[in-house]
Amino acid sequence: MSDVSVGPPWGRGDRVEGMTGCYTAGFPFLFSGSRSQSYGNFGSIFGAETWSELLLCDLYFVTRCSPLAPLLIVIVKHRSIFHISRITTMAPPFRADHIGSLLRPQGLLDARNQVSSSQQSYYVDISSAVKDIEAKAVSDVVELQQIKGIRPITDGEYARHIYFGGLFEKLSGFEVKSELPIPDAFRTDFPTTVGLAKMGARTRAVVICTGKIEYKQSPYLPEWLALRDKLSQSQWAEAKITMPTPNYQHIQLKPGTAFTPGSGYTSDEEYFRDLAACYSAELKTLYDAGLRNAQIDDPHLTYFCSQQFLDGCRKDGTDTDALLDLYIRTHNKLLANKPADLHVGVHLCRGNMSGSTHWVSGSYENIADKLFNQTDYQTFYLEFDDLERVGGFEPLRFLPKGKNVVLGLVSTKTADLEDHEALKAKIREAAAVVAEAQGVSVNEALDCLAISPQCGFSSHSQSGGTGMTMDRMWAKLEMVKEVAKEVW
Repeated sequence: MSDVSVGPPWGRGDRVEGMTGCYTAGFPFLFSGSRSQSYGNFGSIFGAETWSELLLCDLYFVTRCSPLAPLLIVIVKHRSIFHISRITTMAPPFRADHIGSLLRPQGLLDARNQVSSSQQSYYVDISSAVKDIEAKAVSDVVELQQIKGIRPITDGEYARHIYFGGLFEKLSGFEVKSELPIPDAFRTDFPTTVGLAKMGARTRAVVICTGKIEYKQSPYLPEWLALRDKLSQSQWAEAKITMPTPNYQHIQLKPGTAFTPGSGYTSDEEYFRDLAACYSAELKTLYDAGLRNAQIDDPHLTYFCSQQFLDGCRKDGTDTDALLDLYIRTHNKLLANKPADLHVGVHLCRGNMSGSTHWVSGSYENIADKLFNQTDYQTFYLEFDDLERVGGFEPLRFLPKGKNVVLGLVSTKTADLEDHEALKAKIREAAAVVAEAQGVSVNEALDCLAISPQCGFSSHSQSGGTGMTMDRMWAKLEMVKEVAKEVW
């Protein structure tokens, strides 16, 4: 099976299904090393989607000057006529993955603390001196990931104060409101604001739509370029950048208040139509600059697993089924024009703030069918470190063939190291659920699984798990890699 650090080569984005088995196990003489990169990219010209189609494209590549070339093109373009079967498992991009954010070095924290925390919740301009410290921190953490063989390579989200910062406030039509009152401005019994109120918070910063939502500048291109430029071009596909979900503001605010009357919007559909278009444009901008792996962070989808949230919505007169459907449509709209070789996954968790705080509990059972079968994501990064908090693996029975799950089994909420054998047993348990539902063997089901920490190590720049240190963070990431190597 595939290398546990760097997954299938980025012919992967050509929607080559089952590529872990086919690339590195079944046909190593055809799809190994740099050659597989060439064939994958060549196959995308004809829309190749399976190893057999790539093989035909390869034959064309070899014989393109011969009389067979036109026939091979016809076979590839009209493959259904020839009953070329599709391999129905899809490998994750990395067997050992991580969610993105990393603990910040103290020097960066000290420098950024010159800006108040309330301002840092969203994007602010910082001095060139602080920017230099940030650039050095990013360079150091990228180098460490390369030395340790940690993939995907990220910038640790070092340019952000919190994981959702830097996007909404960069789009035309949005305005930061720094002090909306808790709980009055928010959904009834919204878990995050309930938790913040218990911590003593009385207000919260949000971003409200006050005008037409338009994409006039790239929110995350500077972050991507800062990361990309520290890598060789051959490593760009090994890197990942994260983005907050488009529903981040809407799901928290009292119904009907995500946009003002003066914004020109009269419905949630209109609001999300333009917002999804901005996300689509951002993905294209980043893709054109070399990005091939993105992750949308949507922890709030797990709120639909929380009875507290569901009850609060009903008090507000909100149909939670319709609300979830609205968010799913929005996710699919932002993916609609995604380049074929851009991998985009979605991450769900239940909170990972300072002191190991989590906002909700509850099984994926409420959302699994819609999440796996109605969204167009290829990869689902799902928290599974605490089965009492998230339920068991049973919701994985809804996972269709052709999609994959990265199991968030290693906790970033505590510094305690997990037991290797226990982690491997959980992976096998998850694979058994998928295998039974899909009618395949456990080993075949393993092809659509991977392992990662359950969340980032520092979703908020000032926070980390209880007792978490830099050394322990790297130990956990290396443990993820070791377990993946033992399983796959």
